[in-house]
Amino acid sequence: MDLGWGRPDPADRDTAPRDVRPLPGSPSHGPAPLTVIVIGAAATLVLAGGSLGQPGGTHMRRLPNALASALAKLRDPWSSGRVPSARWLRRGAVVEPLRPEDPRVLGAYRMIGRLGAGGMGRVYLARSGGGRTVAVKVVRADLAEDGEFRRRFRHEVEVARAVSGPYTAPVVDADTDGPLPWLATAYVLGPSLEDVVAQHGPLPETSVWALAGGLAEALRGIHGAGLVHRDLKPSNILLTADGPRVIDFGIARAIDGERLTSTGVVVGSPGFMSPEQAMGKVVGPEGDVFSLGIVLAYSASGQMPFGMAAAASLLYQVVHEQPDVSGVPEALRALVVACLVKDPARRPTPEQIADGVARLGFSVVAGSWLPTQVASTIAQHAARILDLDTPPEGSSPVATARPSYTPTQVVPSSGGSGGADSASGTSSRRRFLTAAATVGAVGLIGGGAAYALMPGGKQKPKPGPTGSGTPAPRRTQWPGGVASATWAYPGGDPKNSLVAASGGTVILPQRRPVGLAAATGRVTWSDPGTFRWTTGLLPMLVTASAVVALDQKSRVIQADPATGKPTWQWPQPSNLAGIAAFVAADDKAIYVFGSGSPTTDGPDPGPGKRRTVLLSIDIGTRLERWRVPIDGKKPVTLSLGTVSDGHLAYTDDATNALNVRDTADGRLAWSVPVEEGGALPAVDNGTVFTTDRHVVAYTLATGRKKWTALSHSSDVGFSAPQVKDGVLYVSDGRGVHALDASDGRQIWSRNVDGGTNGIDLVVTDTGVYVTSDDQSNGVYALDRRTGEIVWNFRTSQSSASDGIWELADGGKCIVACSAGHVFGLPAV
Repeated sequence: MDLGWGRPDPADRDTAPRDVRPLPGSPSHGPAPLTVIVIGAAATLVLAGGSLGQPGGTHMRRLPNALASALAKLRDPWSSGRVPSARWLRRGAVVEPLRPEDPRVLGAYRMIGRLGAGGMGRVYLARSGGGRTVAVKVVRADLAEDGEFRRRFRHEVEVARAVSGPYTAPVVDADTDGPLPWLATAYVLGPSLEDVVAQHGPLPETSVWALAGGLAEALRGIHGAGLVHRDLKPSNILLTADGPRVIDFGIARAIDGERLTSTGVVVGSPGFMSPEQAMGKVVGPEGDVFSLGIVLAYSASGQMPFGMAAAASLLYQVVHEQPDVSGVPEALRALVVACLVKDPARRPTPEQIADGVARLGFSVVAGSWLPTQVASTIAQHAARILDLDTPPEGSSPVATARPSYTPTQVVPSSGGSGGADSASGTSSRRRFLTAAATVGAVGLIGGGAAYALMPGGKQKPKPGPTGSGTPAPRRTQWPGGVASATWAYPGGDPKNSLVAASGGTVILPQRRPVGLAAATGRVTWSDPGTFRWTTGLLPMLVTASAVVALDQKSRVIQADPATGKPTWQWPQPSNLAGIAAFVAADDKAIYVFGSGSPTTDGPDPGPGKRRTVLLSIDIGTRLERWRVPIDGKKPVTLSLGTVSDGHLAYTDDATNALNVRDTADGRLAWSVPVEEGGALPAVDNGTVFTTDRHVVAYTLATGRKKWTALSHSSDVGFSAPQVKDGVLYVSDGRGVHALDASDGRQIWSRNVDGGTNGIDLVVTDTGVYVTSDDQSNGVYALDRRTGEIVWNFRTSQSSASDGIWELADGGKCIVACSAGHVFGLPAV
C-alpha cells in the first residue's frame, strides 16, 4: 500500500549526499564562525568556528579549555553516560524545592517547585487558585533586560497562543512586559516518552504506530499556527492515556521569519536535529518531520539512529551519514526512513503521515494504545502531581491528604447556601448551560449559546481535528478512587462542551455536528453540511429517536441520530420569519419559538422587532398544529422544556417564567415567575419540579405549589432537577442533594471536592453523575441510594482549556465533554 510517505532516492544512500553543502566556517566558506547552542544538557555550550565538513572537524583549540573539555565529554542525552537533564519528576523523583531567590507568585499562579532550567530561563510547577496545574517558564534576568529579546519573545508568545489541537500543551497565560517575562502552559499529567522508554524499554509496534499518528497531528497543529518546534525529542513528549502531548516551545521559530535566536545560530538537541538545522540553515516544518523520524526510531528500538557520539561527531553523522534503523520493526521502517531523508522537500508532511497511519488502522483513537505497565506509570505520575501542595519556603513540595467522604447527615431543607468561593459568578452560566441536561430521553442543545451567554468566558475558538474514539486503560480501584475512561475522542470543536446522547449515538452539537458510537467513541457520522449554524448558535433538539435542527435553508428538519441523515423537513410557512429556539419534542410534535407576522400574530412590539410566537409542529403530518403569541420584554433566544401528561412545561429567557400549556391547543394553563430564564423543569407523577432560589414542586395541572426545599445565595445556582423512582436529585455549588419528591424531605446530601458546577446532573438506575466546578477535579459518580462517591474521573485534557464539563447518559456509559474532548466513562 502506498501511504504517500515517498521513498528516498538512491543518492540518499551515499555516505556523502551531493546536496549537503559545507558549513559556514569550513574551508570553502572562509572563517565565518558557527555557533551551536545545545539544549537539554546541564549547561549551554557554545561551539565557535567549528566545521562539520570533515569528521571530527571541530577546532577544539579555538575554545577555552573548560568549554573544550566539556564538549569533549558531552554525550547525547540518550547515552548511558549523559549529563543529568535539567528536567525533574524522573522515575518518581520529586519536584525540586523552591529556593529563596525563586518567585512565589506570578500572575494567578502559586509556584509549587522547580521543574528544571533551560537556555532561556527556569521552569516551575505552579497551580492557580482554581486548581489548574501549569508549567511556568520564567525568562532569565539578563535576557529580560534585552529589548530586542522581549520583542521577539512577545511575538513568539502571540504565535504560540494560536497552537491548538488535542496533542499539544497550549499556552494558557503569559506576561511579556513584567520585570521577569513568563509564560504558562498547561501541565500534562503524564511522564515523558524519555522516562517511559528508560523505565519500560522500547514501546510495542502498535504503540509506536499510534504515537506516530498523534505526533503527526500535533505537528499539524503547530505548523498550522505558523510555528516550527525545532526541538522535538522524547523529553518534550509527554504520554497520557488519551495520547501524546508535545510541550516546550522555548526555541520554536515562527515560520514567518521571527525567531528568538539570531541568524547563524544553531539551536536544538544534537541527537534530534535535522541536517539543515545542524548546518545553520533556515529550518522549516520539514525539520520537525526529521526529528519525528528519530523519535519514532528510538521509541521502537531503544536505539538512536545516528548513534550516541559526542555532540560535534553526532551532528556530522546527521548531515553526512545514513541512519541505522535495523532495530526498527520492518513495517515501521518505511515511515522512519521517509522521515529521515536528507532533502527536506522529499520528506512526508504531517498530514500525509497522519492520514497514512489512520488508513492502516493505528491511532491513539483506535484502541488501547499503551501497554498496561506504561498506563500504570501514567496513573502514578498523575497522582503524585495532583497530591502536591504549595510548600513552605525552602522545603520540598508535599502531598496533601485526600478528603475522606462519608454520607452526610440529613439537614433541614432551609439549610445551606453554597460556598460563594466555589461558585461565584456562575449563576447565569448555569441557567443557560442546563440546555445540555436531559429529562427522560429528551435533551435540548443550544450549541454556541453556552459560551455566548457565559459572563467573563475566556474560551477561544480553535480548530479541532477529526478522529475516532480510543479505548483507554481501565482502572477498577473503586469505590471512591480514580476511574479511567473506557474511550476518548479528542477531535471535537474546542469551543464546544455540550454533548447529547440518543440511542447508541453520542452527538456533539458543534459547527459541524459529529456522531460517535456510545460504546466505542468511534465516529459514525460527520455532518457534510446538512445542518446550519445561524448567528453563532446551533439550535438542536435531541430525543430518543431523532435529532431536530435547522438545515442550510433555515428549515426545521428531523435527522436520524445514528446516521445524521435527514428523515423529513418542515415546509416553513411564509408568515413565519424564522425559528428562534427549540423547546421540546415528544412522539407527536415538536415545539419551537419563532418570529411571527404582524398580519396573523398581532402588531410587532417595536421598530425592527418581530412578534415572538410559540408553535407546535405535527411530526406525522408535518403541518403546524397551533401557534400562540408570546408577550415578553425581549425575543426568546433560549427555552428549556419537557412534555408530559398532555402538558408542555417550559422556561424561557423572554418571559422569565415557568409556563405550562396544554399540548392540544397551546392554551396557557398557568405561569409563575423565575429568575434568569429558569432551568429545565422535570415532570413526574403529575408534579412539575423547577429550581430557582429554591427547589420547588407544583401540581402540573393547576400550578398549586406543593412544597419548597433547599435555598441558595444569589451567586450560587441549582442544576436542573432530575427525578427517578420518587426521588429528586439536584446539585448546587457544594454538591448533590437527594430529596423525597413527594414532600421535599432531604434523604442525603454529598459535598464533592472543588464543589459542583450546578450544570450537569445525570441520573441512572444506580448512579448519579456530577461535574466539579473546579474543572481539574473532573467528574464524580455517586451511588444513587446512599450518595457515597463511587469514582472520580480526571484527565490532563481538562487543564488544557477553559472549557467546562458537560454530561450525557450514553446507556452503558456516561459521556463527558470538555472543550471538544469527549470521554466514555464507566457506569456504576
